[in-house]
Amino acid sequence: MFNFYTRDIGIDLGTANTLIYAKGEGIILDEPSVIAVDVYTDKILATGLKAKEMGGRTPERIRVIRPLQEGVISDFMMTQTMLKEYVERIVPKKRMFSQLRAVVGIPSGVTEVEKRAVEEVIRQMGAREVYTIVEPMAAAIGAGLDIDEARGCMVVDIGGGTMDIAVLSMGDIVSSSSIRYGGDKMDEAIAHFVRKKYNLLIGIALAEKLKIEIGYAIPPDGEYRDVTMTAKGRDIITGLPSAVEVHSDDIILALEDSVRIIVDGVKGTLEQSPPEIAADIVESGLVMAGGGALLRGLNVLLERETGLRVLVAENAMTAVAEGTGKSLQDISRLRYHAQTSRKY
Repeated sequence: MFNFYTRDIGIDLGTANTLIYAKGEGIILDEPSVIAVDVYTDKILATGLKAKEMGGRTPERIRVIRPLQEGVISDFMMTQTMLKEYVERIVPKKRMFSQLRAVVGIPSGVTEVEKRAVEEVIRQMGAREVYTIVEPMAAAIGAGLDIDEARGCMVVDIGGGTMDIAVLSMGDIVSSSSIRYGGDKMDEAIAHFVRKKYNLLIGIALAEKLKIEIGYAIPPDGEYRDVTMTAKGRDIITGLPSAVEVHSDDIILALEDSVRIIVDGVKGTLEQSPPEIAADIVESGLVMAGGGALLRGLNVLLERETGLRVLVAENAMTAVAEGTGKSLQDISRLRYHAQTSRKY
């Protein structure tokens, strides 16, 4: 017999990763937003980490798909299939006719059409109630900020596909900006730099690893030792496999434009803020979340450029997911914002 099963979940449906938070349990799923499919048979071969590891290594008949791009759904059917598989992991099979209530994070700059697409794909996976919350708001809640206080605070959420910056006060957004630029574009910039400097073609997965392992936004203060990492790929001149030593200084140069986009985005949002709110932020500083917040030295650079205290959330990678789940504690406010079509 199938049993009805009620569960409240928060979903961070990210370009790079999908995280699911369950009320009373915390993060119960954290997987890459990737799916592998056999194009001849339409059979799903893998999702999540297993699918991501296939990237660049598959025969022609197998496609490795990232169904979300720049924070929004680019392939509805593949997103639906991926999410269905993830939900089956967290809900016992004998309880698949579940009563799911879900809150999902969306970039603050999405269109109404993009927002409805997210809501629909969550409903298709079996949720009876679906609410959306803008990601910087979710990040602030997840990071433990008091967003209801009559006092301004600022959040910078740098995900795989988008960067959302928001100034918050009294439970709502005072000013914000959403830039379709995130960790993915950083990885592309690193791959491009390595190709240009070393004549070596590398995959995006390796570029991401270089960023994580030896990446800096700026050289750190004090004693600094340039570190290296071996990058293996294909020499674009000879066409043969090759390897080079990539330096942390290379990553700094590769990410110069990316870092400038982040700094300019933060400054632009601050310039939109009322003077009273700006004064609050001078005192409280700003909080960074998302995978991009973990780039070494980025917080220090923002401090230099803005004169503000910059903190990286301890749970930077999971703050949005945790915030979506915790927002279910105030379901009346979610319903109010849904009825008034405001992007909470």
